[in-house]
Amino acid sequence: MRIGSVELPSPFAVAPMAGMTDTAFRRLVKRHGGCGLVVTEMVSSEGLVRGIDRTLEYAEYTEEERPISIQIFGGDPAKMAAAAQIVEGLGADIVDVNMGCPVPKIAKHHAGCSLMREPAHAASVIEAMAKAVAIPVTVKMRAGWNDDQRNAPELARMVEGAGAAGIAVHGRTAAQSYSGCADWSLVAEIAEILSIPVFGSGDCVEPGQIIDRLSSGVEGVLVGRGVLRNPWILAQAADLAEGRAPRHVSRTERGQFLLEYIALLQEERVREPEGFRHAMTEAPHQSGVSHDRWVINKIRALASWYTKGFEGGSQLRTAVNTCDSLDRLRELIVAFFAVDSELSLASHA
Repeated sequence: MRIGSVELPSPFAVAPMAGMTDTAFRRLVKRHGGCGLVVTEMVSSEGLVRGIDRTLEYAEYTEEERPISIQIFGGDPAKMAAAAQIVEGLGADIVDVNMGCPVPKIAKHHAGCSLMREPAHAASVIEAMAKAVAIPVTVKMRAGWNDDQRNAPELARMVEGAGAAGIAVHGRTAAQSYSGCADWSLVAEIAEILSIPVFGSGDCVEPGQIIDRLSSGVEGVLVGRGVLRNPWILAQAADLAEGRAPRHVSRTERGQFLLEYIALLQEERVREPEGFRHAMTEAPHQSGVSHDRWVINKIRALASWYTKGFEGGSQLRTAVNTCDSLDRLRELIVAFFAVDSELSLASHA
């Protein structure tokens, strides 16, 4: 499939998830196969335009991740257009607009899903961006703001007319957040009425569910929480799509993934970001948290999803939450997932 001029090797994509889908995580998912597109964590258009280093970190990616989409948020057409030009300058393949985030601190700035409450203004944002850049502009939206304002079909038509090259629709409203069930009939309706590619999103936590959703008429499936639980889910969906049994992932492999993630995160803290027009002169992370603590916190956040359904998973999460060193964190992972000692040493090297 294609989004504008960008060809995707697979119809399955990793959804942007704040605090979770950093470049290290995206690279590991990509390495396991089945992934046609990765999208960065959402990036502030204001921060990009002002050149704030911390904002640039969220837009960081590596060549290994291509095709790469950088997602930005904001509500001012001129600033969003300027931010899109920066994204294009950073070498991204696609610039995506967040019209789906339900978090109040985003919505109160007339960004995220609050843009769905002003369809004409939302379309003007897309029009300004599409005129400002040559790379495809895409949109991620929800079903609507609430049950009384389920206007995704109307808005989808408008942003297509404004120049959007593709759309992803999460079948819940902002008011639902992640409760209830995603309305895939609405997603299918939008796919039917548009001529540009439509990705569907919501409630895909098993590879078979991804394949079922793909048969609803969408061109692709954007997977969020399912990837956090199982980073192999896109590869397994690709197996099913090609008529093969989904590959088995051993407990040891799951442990090895975490060890590799830790190693990449440690590496990430000391290298200069790739794909940028200038090197950052200050430490990548400016929050005052030590490097090791930052890595531990990242694993804590992932573990809450990654260990769901595992016997003893809650005990591991408790141990990780009280962990105070990377050496101890690795020990916990090696013991819980029965990782071979040689594999563990290779990841630590």
